[in-house]
Amino acid sequence: MTGKPTIGSKYAPNTRAHCETVLRSFYDFHLEHNTGSLLVNPFPLDRSRRSARAHAHHNPDKEHKRQHTGLYRPKIPKRIPRRIPDEKYTEVFAGLRSHRDRALLAFWVATGARAEELLTAKQGGAIVGQQTLGVIRKGTRDYQELPATPDAFVWLRLYQEDAWKKGVPRGRQQPLWWTLRRPWRPLEYDAARMMFNRANELLGANWTLHDLRHTATFLMLDDPEMPPVYVQHILGHKSLTTLDVYNRPTRDDVIVAGLAHHARQEQRRNDPPATVEPAYNPNSLSVLFGRDMP
Repeated sequence: MTGKPTIGSKYAPNTRAHCETVLRSFYDFHLEHNTGSLLVNPFPLDRSRRSARAHAHHNPDKEHKRQHTGLYRPKIPKRIPRRIPDEKYTEVFAGLRSHRDRALLAFWVATGARAEELLTAKQGGAIVGQQTLGVIRKGTRDYQELPATPDAFVWLRLYQEDAWKKGVPRGRQQPLWWTLRRPWRPLEYDAARMMFNRANELLGANWTLHDLRHTATFLMLDDPEMPPVYVQHILGHKSLTTLDVYNRPTRDDVIVAGLAHHARQEQRRNDPPATVEPAYNPNSLSVLFGRDMP
């Protein structure tokens, strides 16, 4: 239903590629430090890559590419980010059981924040007047305010009012998201993932929390008035080229676009020809321009 690959009977290419990298690095380390009786690395680099230094002729204006390719390294298929269609998102949203879960889903799709970034937000970071939510970015650990939708703040206020009445800790430095039952604990990733999985089970789907981030990215890039550089900063990406993966159409997108093209061509063939306007009456033109009538 969602296009997510299922677990097969064999190891996936990503798993085999990871194991190849680990084993090649392991043998390279011991060969370099002469810690054993190894003579060769059983997982060598590709012959064309053995003598040259990686990135020896790199253009500083472009991104680095992977040049050290293992001889036995499998080819990794390119993955297209998955987005949740609007109608399916509505069904998932309707299957949620609490205001907290609705607020979480609304903020994930509105801000494009990673799951862990949103779950570690503080109550003081939700600024209703500016319509922003502050999060700590993964990797850089920088604090960044992300724009959100009014609906997300409505669900957040409904959740907070209900939670505070029950005794959930309140304060600017307190976590924004808590468990629904005592003893009160900050909501962790595993609990949020299980909440989303329960909503998925109602539809027989297998979307993940990270697909919500992809959905937010697609929604922002679909807006012609939203510059991609702003989307890059909202997502916290280092380079603008990381958004190129969202320009790859899926198989369903290609089929839908092709069928729409054929439908437009058929419509043009069936449309009646344009009528030719009759010529002006010569006598009327003569009267208009003051010429002598024939």
